[in-house]
Amino acid sequence: MNKVLIANRGEIARRIIRTCKARGVATVAVYSDADKDLPFVREADESVHIGPPPVPHSYLNVEAILAAAKSTGADAIHPGYGLLSENEAFARRVLEEGLLFIGPTPEVIGQMGDKLTARRMMEAAGVPVVPGCEQAIDSPDEAAVIAMSIGYPVMLKASAGGGGIGMHICRDEAELRQAYQSAKGRAKAYFGNDAMYMEKYVERPHHIEVQVVADQHGNVIHLLERECSIQRRHQKVLEESPSPFLDTATRELLCDAAVTAAKAVGYSGVGTVEFIVDEQKNFYFLEMNTRLQVEHPVTEEMTGIDLVSLQLDIADNHPLSIKQEDVKALRHAIELRVYAEDPVTFLPSPGTITLYQPPAFEDVRIDDGVETGTQVTPFYDPMIAKVIVSGATREEAVQQAQKAIDHFLITGIKTNIPFLQEVLQDEQFRAGNYTTWFVTERGAASSTEKR
Repeated sequence: MNKVLIANRGEIARRIIRTCKARGVATVAVYSDADKDLPFVREADESVHIGPPPVPHSYLNVEAILAAAKSTGADAIHPGYGLLSENEAFARRVLEEGLLFIGPTPEVIGQMGDKLTARRMMEAAGVPVVPGCEQAIDSPDEAAVIAMSIGYPVMLKASAGGGGIGMHICRDEAELRQAYQSAKGRAKAYFGNDAMYMEKYVERPHHIEVQVVADQHGNVIHLLERECSIQRRHQKVLEESPSPFLDTATRELLCDAAVTAAKAVGYSGVGTVEFIVDEQKNFYFLEMNTRLQVEHPVTEEMTGIDLVSLQLDIADNHPLSIKQEDVKALRHAIELRVYAEDPVTFLPSPGTITLYQPPAFEDVRIDDGVETGTQVTPFYDPMIAKVIVSGATREEAVQQAQKAIDHFLITGIKTNIPFLQEVLQDEQFRAGNYTTWFVTERGAASSTEKR
């Protein structure tokens, strides 16, 4: 592998460029009209314009991206996260063009991208799954019958879904019937697939995921877990590792189950197996993300292992250079996602950043894609930076996170920094006692309104 084209943008493109430079691998950036002045375009060794701002005409334009790879002599494509990163057809086209795809095989992407297929495969492998149905639901009447057999509350889900889209908690038949058609419509609009299924809804769960790494020679290991329960509208806002909720025995079982899941699907590359964990520490498979996660720096700072470097090694067909016994939780790490959004409504806040001054302290890492003068457009995800901190203990990491976020200065647009400050100051968070209902139950969003 000599030259990698990064089929992505913003902070993740910069993140991949950083590791490629350290390894002496050349990089190619692709960019839309809206992104022509962003740092990642300048920092890549080469950059290719691929279209106008709307993603269907630029970052989802497969043929334009492949043409850019050919014209620059790239021999591999890294999809980053989001966009085309879990697109089976894109991965297949990359391989058909004789390029390396830095990720798993198209077949695995397709299997894990379909939640029903993934669920059936996990159940067959002995990985715990939430009680639910095994086939797509054809009508509201069928949904009502299935819900009765499972028992309310239930979670209605889109089989091809992600990011919380098409998910509805239903506590009775009236709610279920009302949600069914709207959920199907949203699933069709967002994913091109309106197949729905249903699972028992686990009350007050934790969302905990396990980082797995697998080479093309059958070696599979885990890099411990990340606690991702601070969410708003099913989107993660803060992640930390190790999880303050898990005990040693549950952690071992959870991580072993993730390795079993990766082996069951013939996984290769860096991936994440996500679980929900109830208050009694029973855990259930949620989904597998066949790509690099937004929150991967948490694991990197905790273990000292560069995940992008591992991705490049695996794509180049090298066996894993680390063994399971080499993986240790060296520090406690926390990631905060800074969004260009209103801290009360969580609605995007596009505009020009008139001053961008991230904190510069020891044990604080900033992964970002903007600078002073950057125009934050409405075309893309509003996340503009990630603040990753680490400490010898969780208490030290939380203190470092609070110091960092308090010294993060952004003007010209609204950001969720006040919301993040509220989270870090919350007594239940500081005690490590929180679930996915944290934001709703604590009213963190509404309290920022009083500032």
